[in-house]
Amino acid sequence: MGTTASAAQQAVSASPLESRAPGDGSMEDQHSLSIHSFQTLGLHNSKAKSIITNKVAPVVITYNCREEFQIHDDLLKANYTVGMPHTQDATLEHYLVQGKYFMVRDVYGKLDVLNTTGSCGAPNFRQAKGGYAVFGMGQPSLNGFKLVLQKLQREGHKECVFFCVREEPVVFLRLEEDFVSYTPRGKENLHENLQRGARAEGLRLAIRKEIRDFAQLSEGTYYVYNDIERLRDEPHAVRVQGDEDIHVTDEVYRRPVFLQPSYRSFHLSFFFFPSSLLCCRCKPGRAPPPQVFFWGWGLQDWSALCIRFPLLCFQGSSTKEYFLQRTLQSLERYFYLIAFNYYLHEQFSKQVFSAGRWMCRHPELYRLQADMNRSELTVTAELVTKGTRVLVADERFCPDVLSTAKEMSVANFRRVPKMPVYGTAQPSSKSLGSVLQYLTDAKRKHSRILWINLREEAVLEGNEQIYSLREPGHLEELIPVPAASPQQLEKLEAALKGDLLKCQKWLEVYLEAEKQMKMFKSCLTTQEIFSQQRNSCQGLSYRRIPIPDFCAPREQDFDRLLEAMKSALAEDSRTAFVFNCSSGRGRTTTAMVIAVLTLWHFNGIPEMSEEEIVSVPDAKYTKGEFEVVMKVVQLLPDGHRMKKEVDMALDTVSETMTPMHYHLREIIICTYRQVRGHGRGQHQPGWGFIGDGEGTAPTGLGLLGLQLRGVTTVLTWKIGKGG
Repeated sequence: MGTTASAAQQAVSASPLESRAPGDGSMEDQHSLSIHSFQTLGLHNSKAKSIITNKVAPVVITYNCREEFQIHDDLLKANYTVGMPHTQDATLEHYLVQGKYFMVRDVYGKLDVLNTTGSCGAPNFRQAKGGYAVFGMGQPSLNGFKLVLQKLQREGHKECVFFCVREEPVVFLRLEEDFVSYTPRGKENLHENLQRGARAEGLRLAIRKEIRDFAQLSEGTYYVYNDIERLRDEPHAVRVQGDEDIHVTDEVYRRPVFLQPSYRSFHLSFFFFPSSLLCCRCKPGRAPPPQVFFWGWGLQDWSALCIRFPLLCFQGSSTKEYFLQRTLQSLERYFYLIAFNYYLHEQFSKQVFSAGRWMCRHPELYRLQADMNRSELTVTAELVTKGTRVLVADERFCPDVLSTAKEMSVANFRRVPKMPVYGTAQPSSKSLGSVLQYLTDAKRKHSRILWINLREEAVLEGNEQIYSLREPGHLEELIPVPAASPQQLEKLEAALKGDLLKCQKWLEVYLEAEKQMKMFKSCLTTQEIFSQQRNSCQGLSYRRIPIPDFCAPREQDFDRLLEAMKSALAEDSRTAFVFNCSSGRGRTTTAMVIAVLTLWHFNGIPEMSEEEIVSVPDAKYTKGEFEVVMKVVQLLPDGHRMKKEVDMALDTVSETMTPMHYHLREIIICTYRQVRGHGRGQHQPGWGFIGDGEGTAPTGLGLLGLQLRGVTTVLTWKIGKGG
């Protein structure tokens, strides 16, 4: 097995918080670190008969050869990351939970605006006006919560329901004779809690286990931050000897409530206003509902913004994003409160629908809420000249995977076999002429062409090259414009064009592989590009129908596409339909499938071939039999036939593509496998909801859910047309 080494006691110089780059240090250093792991786990070298060293770990053989095992210190530190905040005062590196978060005390002096911690036990303790038995408070400690219970009992409240409405994970660490709350924060912004998407319950337990492990690796000590305003004398060391030194929310609040049978505690996780509204109501003749008590962060909106502003001033562009996000969150709460009040007026006496069910019956409310951010409607050329926005050429992130640019002068041009349905990337004024000449030649003879532009972002042609506006730090992300109508979007593009031509400045633009400074001598909107071609192509019609990227079209998008196609077919049944987005892939493929389904209903649906037997791993998912899809199939009348027709349309459109292109069903399972291959997915592909343990779903999972939404939306639209 190897060379037997002495088992004598050796001095250990390695510190558990000492940072080493992978591969650094000699074999002696690694051996010393491994010996330290014996002492950490309470194993004494005197018990061992021999220690056999190798490149993996020492093998410990006890006397009488009854035990043989390896202890690998690096294994204990697997996936554990050390770090420290970007300050001059904080120089001590320590372990980070989940590999990236610091544990920060989330209740500090300035947060208690109402100064009620000492008298009531919790920050910002208050009661609703009018004498209603509805209370609110910030996050109390364990002893503080006991004071709250005593206060309610003294005031004669015999029944009480407590709701914790915090979505972010919270753990409580021992501080003298009390337990105080800490939350994980990113080093980019120690003032901001983890937000939407956090699966708090699982993450709380995972963080609790990590803190316990970190303490074992650091001689019973873990490091937390109590004063994030000044970050002086930080971090602070807390003693963690075992599980009893770490509590989670339920342990802190449900245990004291357990001693009061008439008091109850619930956890309702939401960071923004909940989409599923709750209602407390009583039936005639019943006793009034018990006192309702909410606790969260406490006065967390504008007062918290004022408290946090000094630190945010040093964070550059993130300040604007932070305030924009907080504004939208407050708007969302206001929006849902108004909707909830109307629900009470309509349904409180009838008691026919719950609030959540009532909201589902009015999906238009969700659409209104989704369009709250109107900031992109005010974009001007000044944002480009100042560098807040940059111009990015389409070809930088839209490769020509079908290799059609050489022949057709435009990327990813394709046709659905035996149907007048085409798809392509965004053409320039020059390439548009080539495509129209191809469509109207003696072979194809399309006398009438309806061209539908699907882009919802602002697009301009400058010096015969197509550009869109992007953020400097996120060049790969499109910026959608929440226009109320296509005309509003085109009006914005026209104003932007005029501003760019007037400024006559050198602008920073990103081309396919480089960054340059350019001054635009010519500039056209997409409307003007197509208007120029109407003289040479009399049968050309142009429509702008913006649909969102990487997700399903909205209800009105289906209506606009269907109305445009019906009008064109009424004038000429041989009309050709051409769709384009930025790349000619995602949105274009979706619109082509919608066009195929529409033409089938117009000309007759072809017979479906017998279903082939698929002998591949995860065959049912390759066929699109995902849990959420099958629920839609079960819900819709004749749902199985609806799915088969959609699958046939997807397969028909996919015949125009190479394996590098999108196929709506296959991209779902392929994306899942990519996520699982990176060790991020914990679910098997049969979910209705997709998420990860950290609460921040990766891009693949986000695309996965959006593509699933696309499948189910097309299915429900299909049945809505009458099957």
